[in-house]
Amino acid sequence: MTFLLRTAREKDLESLYRMAKGTGGGFTNLPPDRPTLQAKLERAAKSFARDDGQITNDLFVFILEDTTDGKVRGTCQAFSQVGTELPFYSYRIGRITQHSKELDRTFRAEMLTLCTDLDGASEVGGLYLDATERSAGVGKLLARSRYLFIAMHRQRFGEMTLAELRGAIDDAGNSPFWDGLAGRFFDMSFRDADEFNGTHGNQFIADLMPKHPIYTALLSEAARQVMGQPHYSGRPAMRMLESEGFAFQNYVDIFDGGPTMIARTDQIRTIQDARTATVSAVAPGPAEATHLIATGRLADFRACLGSVREDGTIDEAAAGLLGIGAGDAITYAPA
Repeated sequence: MTFLLRTAREKDLESLYRMAKGTGGGFTNLPPDRPTLQAKLERAAKSFARDDGQITNDLFVFILEDTTDGKVRGTCQAFSQVGTELPFYSYRIGRITQHSKELDRTFRAEMLTLCTDLDGASEVGGLYLDATERSAGVGKLLARSRYLFIAMHRQRFGEMTLAELRGAIDDAGNSPFWDGLAGRFFDMSFRDADEFNGTHGNQFIADLMPKHPIYTALLSEAARQVMGQPHYSGRPAMRMLESEGFAFQNYVDIFDGGPTMIARTDQIRTIQDARTATVSAVAPGPAEATHLIATGRLADFRACLGSVREDGTIDEAAAGLLGIGAGDAITYAPA
């Protein structure tokens, strides 16, 4: 395995832009807009540079690099706390039961309520991996390395962590959920609204969307069917999140209706399983990686797949990727 997860740098702008263009839309945290991506890198640099242990509006951007050719193959992000400067809007799916004595009938209705219940939670998002690398555990390295980063900087993150999955979008870039709900209140296509949200934020939704609960029976059948369902390409990501302890708790994205997955930060499996050690030696390891290994604080953070023995011996390939040797500190979890 020659892939190294490291922190993003200014030089990664063009690689981020290339990946953003390849998402196909609906990735709010990775918009195909150079100025916005540049601002993200600048914000991340400030977050990595700050080491006062306070939780605030931090953004951490990571890059997956193939060290054989130096090419960037993926990216992901972690937000220390959402909703600190601007509200973090979601739709909460709720239900109400009503009974009519005269008709002797009970009605159960489902409704969507615009809310900011998730303000203060941490978020993992912005994950993209080149299609050519979506095998051999590379996706797990990209996704799960964030949890080791959180474990190593626990005071910088909240009690809850969320992940928004992209909702159903057709090949033409249209969203049935948007067309059935928000699109009725805005003179904008889903693609235009998504691009505007990625570069300007979603305050315009809060300004113009109705504040009262919306009965889902009033939505189109197409909108109801995709509510809380991930885009077909996001189903593996949903299964991976579920394996880490995330669950769908009836919150959906206000644009495409995609599911918001939520977990208690300290109960995320990789964080629970994380262990620390001091490297005692470097030696040849097994052919198949057994651990996810990380080292370094903040801007020096890096991670890879490798093997760690109980006595602290690390395999030489991982040691070379991470640039560490005997006496260095590592944090690791089962692969």
